[in-house]
Amino acid sequence: MDPQIKKEGTLIPSSSGGQSGFIRKLNKIYLMYVVGFASFVILMAILNANGVPDRIIGYFFLGWTISIFAAVGILSRTGQLTQYYVAGREVPGVYNGMATASDWMSAASFIGMAGTIMILGFDGLPFIMGWTGGYVLLALLIGPYLRKLGAFTIPDFVSSRYGYGENKHVIRIIALIITIVIGFVYIVPQIAGVGLITSRFLGIPFVIGCFVGLLGVLVCSMLGGMRAVTWTQVAQYIVLIIAYLIPVSVLSFQYTGNPIPYLAYGQVIQKIIAEEQTLFNSPEEISAREAFAAAGQPARAKEPQPYTAPFVRMDLKNFLILTFCLMLGTTGLPHILMRYYTLPSVREARKSVLWTLFFISLLYLAAPAYSANALLTIYTQLVGTPMVDLPSWVTTWSQVGLITITDINGDGLVQFAEIAIKPDMVVLATPEMAGLPYVIAGLIASGGLAAALSTADGLLLTISNAFAHDLYYKVINPKASANTRLALARTLLVIAAVIAGFVASQNIAIIVELVAWAFSIAASTFFPVLVMGIFWKRATKEGGIAGLTIGLGVCLFYMIGSRFYGLDWFGIRTIGSGIFGIPAAFLSIYVVSLLTPAPPKAVTDLMETLRYPKGSPRGSEEGLDT
Repeated sequence: MDPQIKKEGTLIPSSSGGQSGFIRKLNKIYLMYVVGFASFVILMAILNANGVPDRIIGYFFLGWTISIFAAVGILSRTGQLTQYYVAGREVPGVYNGMATASDWMSAASFIGMAGTIMILGFDGLPFIMGWTGGYVLLALLIGPYLRKLGAFTIPDFVSSRYGYGENKHVIRIIALIITIVIGFVYIVPQIAGVGLITSRFLGIPFVIGCFVGLLGVLVCSMLGGMRAVTWTQVAQYIVLIIAYLIPVSVLSFQYTGNPIPYLAYGQVIQKIIAEEQTLFNSPEEISAREAFAAAGQPARAKEPQPYTAPFVRMDLKNFLILTFCLMLGTTGLPHILMRYYTLPSVREARKSVLWTLFFISLLYLAAPAYSANALLTIYTQLVGTPMVDLPSWVTTWSQVGLITITDINGDGLVQFAEIAIKPDMVVLATPEMAGLPYVIAGLIASGGLAAALSTADGLLLTISNAFAHDLYYKVINPKASANTRLALARTLLVIAAVIAGFVASQNIAIIVELVAWAFSIAASTFFPVLVMGIFWKRATKEGGIAGLTIGLGVCLFYMIGSRFYGLDWFGIRTIGSGIFGIPAAFLSIYVVSLLTPAPPKAVTDLMETLRYPKGSPRGSEEGLDT
């Protein structure tokens, strides 16, 4: 027996006995998990109703969340390279779809998106349309081909396509650098989300909260790699979707009598419109806006815009550009693309994309309903409240800097113009705002923590694997043993986590903005190189290098310049920086490829075979796990 087999965890069985039997075992395991989670929530509700302090309930929820995910990670540990890097390539499509959705629905989706939509109204919809629409492109253009080629990382794929001749490792190293840049830009807001949740619900400093969450991430991923991350993310998806849908369903029922938020949304919108017609024209509200203008704060003195008014907070041009960048960025995120290496076949890869789209739609289609319910709650239960009688939740969330109320006109009452709310607060605070039992707030906290941890798991694994596999094994020491590679990957995982945790603990992260930056970078680099590499055989190594470097350079130039130095090209906002990097990358690949010698026949044959419905382009999957 291979001595490494003894190191395997026992939570998830192997698929060696057949895929159908494997799926039945998985169904049984996760059914038991759902029953256990539901029982836990019911127990917390009983304790809460019988006077157990809210703080204790919060400790229970977050403690249970981290503990159960850590247990799954430990029980899914592995000592095999294929299991560590790609979960043995045996994850069924439906479960990979669930894990990908969990990996995908980060702190930005769970914590930040509904709040962004509440603040931006109609103009917040690019996040939903771009992120969901991107999966259609992924299914058509990239996902199945990644699985068919067979690799461990995105730099692996790029190197297989473009890494030939002299200096063949150059493009792998460039792809590695871009993978790390995207990973760090994306992971910082996830850890910040963990710190926000733990600091609020455990009463600990934000900095400590960031590192407490990181401990959970490391336990989930360090011992089992992609195998542990995959099965942990399935468990995390179950928690986060239940946690997201229960509060918004309760709110929908309270306001409309319909507990299905997707169907009650229209009725809530009508109530918002009615409230706005009265509120925005009231003498008190007008007085507050005039007071802000007199105090030299014109931004808060603008005429209020209805929640449903289109293209007033974001013009049509930026609306479409942001949607476009998010769609293309979706198809280029390394930690998402890696998930297609874990599937047993190309058919399962296509099915997995469809399942992923279904699972993320459950949350994304509920996000506008969440934002509408939260806004209606503010209109009806906060506006007009005496300043001396502010709800306790206002004090609680103001202490972490997420809400500010200024009595600018001195009338002693809260006006809508006097409320400044950050997007990250809305989902976490809405249960308290609506007067729901604290157990619902605890449930939301556990869901937000699951969302942040699941994405952090995938990102840290992507970063550490890129160093260990693409740099150390493929470039520096191709003769490294399996044990050495695993030890290095785990060590780098810890180092990357500490660095990311330190940056996040500085509390400089703007969750949705940073995530949007990652999408623009991915759209400007990996999307053009992968698409051109798959569908244009004439694309050369030099063209691929030019596409990656020029796309990245142009995107970062405008991103940094517009965000910090006032650069403004055609009025396009920072989060749409990819609109310049994307065409620059495509054009660079095309022009440079035509100016350089065509790739060797072995490469063009490989890509030709890659697009066939059946067969392996390599006969075996490059022996990457040997």
